Amino acid sequence: MKKLLLITSTVLFSQFCHAQLTLPADGGSTKAMTGERIGLTDVTINYGRPALRGRSGNIWGKIVPEGFTADNNTGKTRMIPWRAGANENTTIEFSTDVSIEGKHLTAGKYGFFIAYGPSESILIFSKHNIAWGSFFYDEADDALRVNIKPVPATEVQERLIYTFSDENDSSATINLIWDKLKFPIRVSTKLHEIQMASIDNEMKSAKGWDAQSQYVAALYYKEDNRLDEALKLITSASTANPNFMMLSAKSDILQQMGKKQEAEAAFKTAVNATTAPWQAHNYARTLLQQKNTKRAVEIFKLNYDKFPNTFTTNMGMARGLSATGNYKEALKYANKALPQAPDANNKASVEQIIKTLKEGKDING
Repeated sequence: MKKLLLITSTVLFSQFCHAQLTLPADGGSTKAMTGERIGLTDVTINYGRPALRGRSGNIWGKIVPEGFTADNNTGKTRMIPWRAGANENTTIEFSTDVSIEGKHLTAGKYGFFIAYGPSESILIFSKHNIAWGSFFYDEADDALRVNIKPVPATEVQERLIYTFSDENDSSATINLIWDKLKFPIRVSTKLHEIQMASIDNEMKSAKGWDAQSQYVAALYYKEDNRLDEALKLITSASTANPNFMMLSAKSDILQQMGKKQEAEAAFKTAVNATTAPWQAHNYARTLLQQKNTKRAVEIFKLNYDKFPNTFTTNMGMARGLSATGNYKEALKYANKALPQAPDANNKASVEQIIKTLKEGKDING
């Protein structure tokens, strides 16, 4: 019985020893997570935030040594980089393939390390992402190495931080900032390829039966010159919801396919489906901006025929005729639009348009 009690006590003591309380991160460091979506790519960074604690000016090249340092904590001497943070591995996760400083990196979660150098530092993305710091770093696990130049920070950063800057639709800069130094890391994505793959996948789901989703997908396929697929989708969408937006998109796709007669018939149907003159008017103005003047003038005329002598259609005729250089005829429609102006701002705008036409200048800026 005494032996059994001793064994039981030993097991309980062992279990208690392995139970750990939830405590703040040690060493004055705090845990942090940040992330951002670049295009359709989610980027997530988990890291420890060490503090300067009066050590400003003594971090780079001292607390964080230059290059790789010798370590034998695992019983085997290895050259290891800095953990790019504190405590556990700093990790960076990408939901799609990306380019880091122009070099390809497959989607996934990576341990992130830096071999610091004042003029050139090595960024390391490791396939091993569950280590404590750099102590288990192994070069054989490297997925990617790239070189960057650290730059001075605009102000002293007390706690290490990762930020995002210089974002656009398909790229952004990840910045590691600590003390007086910043490491800018440019991340780029192949947004168009990712977007098209996403649309292809979603069109195989329930969204593939939704008219609005079909319409949006058709516009992307049109831009990608996948015209047969675009026409199939927009035909389905415009049959289910035969409004100006859907039918004019169908006309555009047919036009791009070289089916001019079908395109014209689809557009006349679109104009007949309009419920307000601004729909075709705005469409025609977009064509003017694209320098497709002939088509824009045709649409302004079709719109005028359906909604004659309204403020919108008179202004449409004025803009269309002005774009062809027929300022005298355009002036007639502008004068008709003036008393129809719905408010003071529009009236002032028409007055300026009339003045411009009298000077023999185009009103389409």
